[in-house]
Order: sequence, then C-alpha cells, then structure tokens
Amino acid sequence: MSTHSNVRAPNNANLINQSNAEQGFEYYTPAPWPQLASQLMGGIDLDPASNEIANASIKAKSIFTKEVDGLSKTWHGTVWMNHPFHRGEQPCSSKCKKKACIKRGHHIDKPIPGNGDWINKVISEYESGNIKEAVIITFCNSSEGWFLPLLKYAQCFPNGRVHYIKEDGSKADSCTKGSVITYIGKNVAEFARLYGEHGTIKVQFGIV
Repeated sequence: MSTHSNVRAPNNANLINQSNAEQGFEYYTPAPWPQLASQLMGGIDLDPASNEIANASIKAKSIFTKEVDGLSKTWHGTVWMNHPFHRGEQPCSSKCKKKACIKRGHHIDKPIPGNGDWINKVISEYESGNIKEAVIITFCNSSEGWFLPLLKYAQCFPNGRVHYIKEDGSKADSCTKGSVITYIGKNVAEFARLYGEHGTIKVQFGIV
C-alpha cells in the first residue's frame, strides 16, 4: 500500500479519469481501447479493478471489485486494467484535520490505494509469471513517480482525449488531461499494429 501520509487530493483534471477512490464516482473506458486489448490478447481473463456495469463492455472472464480488494489477490492470465485514480491516502488519526476530509465531509478508517500500488502490482504479477500480458489505461502523467515504471513498456498515445463514460452511460467530456495505453507483454508488434491505427506508438528502440 502507499505510504503517503500527507497527500493532496487529485485536481479536477485527474478526477474525471477513473473511479474517484474517495467518493465512489465511476468512470468507464470507452471503445475501442478495451476491445483492442481483447483482440490483442485473445480475450481478457481478468479485470482487477471493475464491477458488473463496467464488465458489460470489458467482458473479462473474471473481475475483482472494490469489495474484493484486487491488490490482495493473485492475478492470472491476460489482464485489462483501468484502476481507481488516486494519489493514495492513509487512515485518519483521531485528531485529523486534513483538507481532503473537510472537502469530502468524512474521515477514512482504511487506506486508499494509490496509483503506484496498482502499477507496481501489475508489473510484479507480470514479472513473477502470474499474468501472461496486460493492457492498462492511465493518465499520461509522465513526470509522476508512479508512471515512471511504465516507460520501458510499449505505449499508445491516443489521437485526441479519451472521454470516459459515466455510470448513466453519458460521456464525461470535461477531461482536461490526455491518457495513455501501456502494453506489458511480448507481442509488441501486434500491439503496435492494432493500436497504431488510433494513436502514436512509443517503444524502446529495437523492440519491434
């Protein structure tokens, strides 16, 4: 889990990305990004940060919901991930005066996982051999510490902003930050072929 004890709440640009881990707002990934991942990997075995509504379009064979705590489980097979975007936060003390708590109107008694927890988890599961390959979508926060481990993998920078989908099915068109799709696996050439029709591909020199 994240060890940050004095974190800032995500700014408005970040809140629109995925589920707001503090307040439970859900934002789902639009086509074609998950569908391309399924085509690339021959199906999606696991979505470790999902729910039944999201999986209606992702069509993963199995999912971990927030009630299950995917970070505590062993992952398997092929993975699609659009994790809850958050800097991470530790439980409140008895004398908590955090601005984040004042803003949301309540304290927390359990840690909120941060972006780094999810990114480190998917990479660890891949390197240990538990998962075969993974496609993940995140904000393109290239200067953030949690994002840096992704830079060695193949990535697609979409042509234009990715506008996520709200729970009611409408488009959340107020996103002010770009997204990036990262592929963790060995089939880099096919990733470049499929996703290259929808964005610019970045790979390490000599990989493809």
